Amino acid sequence: MDERLLAQLEPLRDRIDELDERILELLNQRAQAALEVGQAKQRFDASGPILKPERESLVIRRLQALNRGPVPEAAVAAIWGQIISTCRGLESTLTVAYLGPQGSFSEQAAHEHFGHFITGLRCESFDEVFRSVEAGQADVGMIPVENSSEGAVNRSLDLLLHSSLKVLGERTIRIHHNLLTSTGGLEGVTKVLGHPQALAQCQSWLSRNHPELERLPVASNAQAARMASDDASCAAIAGDAAAAAWGLSAVVSGIQDDPQNQTRFVAVGAFDAGPTGDDKTSLVVAVPNRAGAVYEMLAPLSRHGVSMTRLESRPARTGQWEYYFYVDVLGHRADEPVARALAELRQQVAFFKVLGSYPKQ
Repeated sequence: MDERLLAQLEPLRDRIDELDERILELLNQRAQAALEVGQAKQRFDASGPILKPERESLVIRRLQALNRGPVPEAAVAAIWGQIISTCRGLESTLTVAYLGPQGSFSEQAAHEHFGHFITGLRCESFDEVFRSVEAGQADVGMIPVENSSEGAVNRSLDLLLHSSLKVLGERTIRIHHNLLTSTGGLEGVTKVLGHPQALAQCQSWLSRNHPELERLPVASNAQAARMASDDASCAAIAGDAAAAAWGLSAVVSGIQDDPQNQTRFVAVGAFDAGPTGDDKTSLVVAVPNRAGAVYEMLAPLSRHGVSMTRLESRPARTGQWEYYFYVDVLGHRADEPVARALAELRQQVAFFKVLGSYPKQ
């Protein structure tokens, strides 16, 4: 290295080393303070949940508002998400259930939302995710509810309808699909495996480029990757994490039909999240099968100035052409305008259930 460049770099590197030591000291001070908070909570409310979604969200938002750069806001959220996860884990490790095996997009969403200082409970189905949380085997669960190109994840919506679990948070992640094999080539490959949603998200690309490959749905993309690692006749549709986890190589990267492909996940648990001032509320309603019923359902939201961000319908399976409507609105159920609108709505619909209020991503 040029001696003049080295002379300029050495004091800067010394400065970085000094700052790193100060950051480490402050992190340990923060961790100690978090432990003391946990001890205080144990003395007064030993049965309360370790996770406080509203508090964690407010901490990150406050720091983003204070941030003057050059660190971007998204990086502030990512860094402090891991700091909060670590400090929370010193008090008690959070167990998170999600669709496995290792390398799934659900696992990625869980780590992005709760940090890496968690215990993952990999499940074989969305039903098992709910059962694990309901039975106390996991503190919270992470499930996909909608994709930007393929729409609702119907099984997740059905489970939310019938479960007592509450929605505690949301996390949207970019979905980057790869065509993976054990060799990085397609010699001897006769079929491609993937979750039904992933196969649908890549159907145009597969039809154009490899119509000869039989398409077989499996429980998850990570399972597809695991199967492809054991069977050279199989290719898998999965992400980078699954490729690394199962020792696969990409034949082609980025095969999703929509380059902006995203999936929204929600966290579920057995307790309610408190208000933060920037929240969402998810609910399910059903209306009588008569003219104007849907219009009347939406009227209380308009009257009280509550914005709706999502409206999704699912058949009620009564044989009478009746539907459940899944609705997301801005605001917490404890906020006065939302509370008034929901109270009015409850009085005029045939079925009403709040799935949860939670910090808006």
